[in-house]
Amino acid sequence: MTITAQPRLPSDPYPVHWRAIIDALPSPAAALDANGNVLHHNGPILDLIPKIRPGQPISSVLRTPEFLAALDRALDGRQTGAESTVSVEILERVPVERRYFATLSRVAGAARSLIDPFLLVTFRDLSEQDKLAQMRADFIANASHELRTPLASLRGFVETLQGPARDDPDARDRFLSIMATQSARMTRLIDDLLSLSRAEMRVHLPPRGIVELNDTCTFIIQALEPLADSAQIAVSFKRMDKPALVRGEREEIVQVLQNLLQNALKYGREGGHVEVRLVVEPPTGRTPQRLSVAIIDDGPGIAPEHLPRLTERFYRANVASSREKGGTGLGLAIVKHIVNRHRGDLRIQSTVGVGSTFTVSFDALRPA
Repeated sequence: MTITAQPRLPSDPYPVHWRAIIDALPSPAAALDANGNVLHHNGPILDLIPKIRPGQPISSVLRTPEFLAALDRALDGRQTGAESTVSVEILERVPVERRYFATLSRVAGAARSLIDPFLLVTFRDLSEQDKLAQMRADFIANASHELRTPLASLRGFVETLQGPARDDPDARDRFLSIMATQSARMTRLIDDLLSLSRAEMRVHLPPRGIVELNDTCTFIIQALEPLADSAQIAVSFKRMDKPALVRGEREEIVQVLQNLLQNALKYGREGGHVEVRLVVEPPTGRTPQRLSVAIIDDGPGIAPEHLPRLTERFYRANVASSREKGGTGLGLAIVKHIVNRHRGDLRIQSTVGVGSTFTVSFDALRPA
């Protein structure tokens, strides 16, 4: 049967209303006529189906078999007596893997014409939900692995001390020292997990305090002086000659700078040099004036393929070196979340064989 367009009275306001409603929907949506052609769509659907255009069959831009079968059922539903709403899960693998849920609903009272909306198609993208679920699963697996390794070591040494090494003072002293190291590693991991959890929970809350970065940098350098001395690394500080005020929580900014300087001392070159540099960044475009703290080392550097992933939880450029030096793989993830909460910026630059520069910047409280 061929469906032909019917004339509409100019006084009928119906098209204006339904188009406005579709435009107001926050999720991707499109209205189809009785032949499956697109009558109208809203803006969000362009992120999902960039090539969709009014007047074309939706089957020409969304060709997954599952959707086409659902579309046929929805278009023929009134004649066959089928349900008025058809839902289908769609999985796309190219150009990127994406999963979303489509719901095709017949408009109540709609006639089979080419000018009235016959079907409303709405989409819910499940890709981000899947990504978050995978991240949670990976996080639990990584955290469990990181805790299980030292815990297994502790249990093994305890069993040895209770058995064969019960009366061996040399073995007891050696094993107790290793047990202390492993328990300290678990403590650091738990502390970092709690810090990361707090940073994630507070990321939407704007800080209300005022932090002076000259004093904060000086405090961090003094606190880590024993670590610098043990690595025979000289630390210099280029401060500003006037107050460097930013909006922030002092404890959190201390944690950011401490993590970055600690990494530079632990993974830098023994007998090398680390510079802490506090400078003013001039405003650019809509970006206000910022104050930045750069921590520059002359260590071995980081290969380019690792740089984009350094702030991922439990990611390490060198797993063996990180564990040997007490790293938990969470330090830069904590830094990222705290900097995000302060509406700041974290930049990482590194050249293998030359060194690395980690820079955090925050909006200046007033022009410096």
